[in-house]
Amino acid sequence: METHSQNFSFTKFYSVVAVVVIFWPFMASAGPLRRVVDTHWYPATATWYGSPEGDGSTGGACGYGSMVDVKPFRARVGAVSPILFKNGEGCGACYKVKCLDSSVCSRRAATVIITDECPGGYCSGGRVHFDLSGAAFGHMAVSGYGGSLRDRGVISILYRRTLCKYPGKNIAFHVNEGSTPYWLSLLVEFEDGDGDVGSMHIREARSNQWIEMSHLWGANWAIIGGPMQGPFSVKLTTLSTGRALSARDVIPGNWSPKATYTSRLNF
Repeated sequence: METHSQNFSFTKFYSVVAVVVIFWPFMASAGPLRRVVDTHWYPATATWYGSPEGDGSTGGACGYGSMVDVKPFRARVGAVSPILFKNGEGCGACYKVKCLDSSVCSRRAATVIITDECPGGYCSGGRVHFDLSGAAFGHMAVSGYGGSLRDRGVISILYRRTLCKYPGKNIAFHVNEGSTPYWLSLLVEFEDGDGDVGSMHIREARSNQWIEMSHLWGANWAIIGGPMQGPFSVKLTTLSTGRALSARDVIPGNWSPKATYTSRLNF
């Protein structure tokens, strides 16, 4: 995880009733069809790190790696204090953040994706704090005043959860380096809606049994067994609302470490 610059880090829900048509073998959905959107704004503080117009960290405590530098993540990322990071299960969640000083702050909110955890300082003591990329921080300012806002260092903000949206993207599973038929580790990418993952299960080829995966760190999950045989189906359940989604045979039998396999579905 990148060390955050000390210069800049002074360190009811809507209920949705829907009819779901399940296309097996492509998708299985379970759990309450609630939405994570919260219309209430809550107070917090914010700082920024990295270069003034930059994308924040390279990598970060969620494990997204170079994804934070390119679209759709680019310039929309932030680190949060432990109360929102939730030991990594808060990775991938999306928030709207806006600042309050009308002299430099715009009325528009910046939407950020949680990709990192911020250490110490304003991030400690049970506080809610956002340490944003320079670009995301400046996005809260009136046009032309991004630099003035960044010069303030730490500011008061309002925040709320919002749906994650990755237009044109389906959920993907990245097989982490070091994975073998006896230890398989996956990273979830581009999850619409809640964005966070509360549990993951995997099913081997020619098996009817879903096996629970263990949460490793950040957005990374793993299973030990074996030798395990693909293709693998993966089921994930969101942390926020308990919605579930199953991708059948999404990881092929000839899978390889460091490869990413995209499903045909999303929330």
